[in-house]
Amino acid sequence: MQIGTFAGMPVFGLDALGSAAYGPEAALTLLMPLGAAGIAYFVPVSAGIIALLSIVSISYRQTIAAYPDGGGSYTVAEKNLGTFSGLVAAAALMIDYVLVAAVGISSGVGALVSAVPSLQPYTLLLCVGTLAIITLVSLRGVRETGLAFMLPTYVFIVSLLSVIFAGVVKTILAGGHPAPIVAPPPAALPTVSSASLWMLLLVFSSGCTAMTGVEAVSNGVRAFREPSVRIAQRTHTAIISILIAMLAGIAILVRAYGISATVPGQPGYQSVLSMVTAAVAGRGWFYYVTVGAVMLVLALSANTGFADFPRLCRGVAQNGFLPRWFEFRSRRIVYSHGVLFLAALTGILLVAFRGVTDRLIPLFAIGAFLAFTLSQAGMAAHWKRVGGKGAAPRMLVNALGAVGTATALIVVLVAKFASGAWVGAFLIAGLVAIMAVVRRWRLRTDHSASRSRTP
Repeated sequence: MQIGTFAGMPVFGLDALGSAAYGPEAALTLLMPLGAAGIAYFVPVSAGIIALLSIVSISYRQTIAAYPDGGGSYTVAEKNLGTFSGLVAAAALMIDYVLVAAVGISSGVGALVSAVPSLQPYTLLLCVGTLAIITLVSLRGVRETGLAFMLPTYVFIVSLLSVIFAGVVKTILAGGHPAPIVAPPPAALPTVSSASLWMLLLVFSSGCTAMTGVEAVSNGVRAFREPSVRIAQRTHTAIISILIAMLAGIAILVRAYGISATVPGQPGYQSVLSMVTAAVAGRGWFYYVTVGAVMLVLALSANTGFADFPRLCRGVAQNGFLPRWFEFRSRRIVYSHGVLFLAALTGILLVAFRGVTDRLIPLFAIGAFLAFTLSQAGMAAHWKRVGGKGAAPRMLVNALGAVGTATALIVVLVAKFASGAWVGAFLIAGLVAIMAVVRRWRLRTDHSASRSRTP
């Protein structure tokens, strides 16, 4: 059964909305060597991230209208840049969706374990249990998934936006310097005197992990009821608008309350959202509702991968680069083979890393930024080919987006290559090779079958 905007946000928006919890923190963590002075850079860096997010979002709205059958980055790259570029985009997205599922589950469980340390020995069990629940719900169908995840999604949105609204009002009334109800920990002592251009590029690129999930709606346009394009665009715009409000609000409150990141995994660690909420609202019942909703949304953000991975595999299989069974739907209109395949890959990743996947977060950015760049470049080529009124400004927007995401991709690759980014490049190349082999195998099989039917 197809869905509307209200159910579409939990199905396709959890990854993008949940990234507000770790994108800003990733940027602030890299500003720690500057001490309290680093906080001043956070607002302009966040403004740059929001600008790039807006450009990429406009491009994906165009993608939804231009390619309503779905497929997102894969379809755009394949039709405008060629088969090889399409396969690279597909491989990047596949890796991204596996990491969306694994990192989302592990970060949600990690937040729970940090709040209840007695659960530490059961981290892996909790991760596998969460994976099993999400898999079972996903196999029930798109509409059922949206209904199941609706309550935590909207509690998260309402509670975090309420914190931001209250904090901004307090900031305005206090002339820009509000008194925190619970003071954040003091910033670490500075170890460098000033920010270099390379440091700011690293901060910007790490903060751009807040853009993961932006492409989700464009991959699943046909999951929406008619008029599917209009409803998909409306859902996409709602998700991105809320995410921008969250990122801008967090940046303002971090600056106003002087909040600096703390070292993950070390005594006294607190997440940025935890410190922001405590500073604005204290540590009463509302704090625990907000932090609890953040935990749930992070864990359930894996559902974005479960919503889009099967549809992506279906599109690739229809073009002959994956086995045919990825094309089949169950009686609940679910591409169950894709769901089960993603669950298996995610489970292997969680077990291999014992439910702790922090080292894989840079791969998150590699898969997402590579897919973004190919999609932006593909849409620029699309408008150049199609032409017509308004094509030139649209092509310019797409070109700017491609340059921005390509810059972030290069920075992450260079900075994180030795510490694991090479794995992402290796996996993407390996997946492209596998898909090429499957294509040749299917051509030979089809040829043999046609010859056997010829009298």
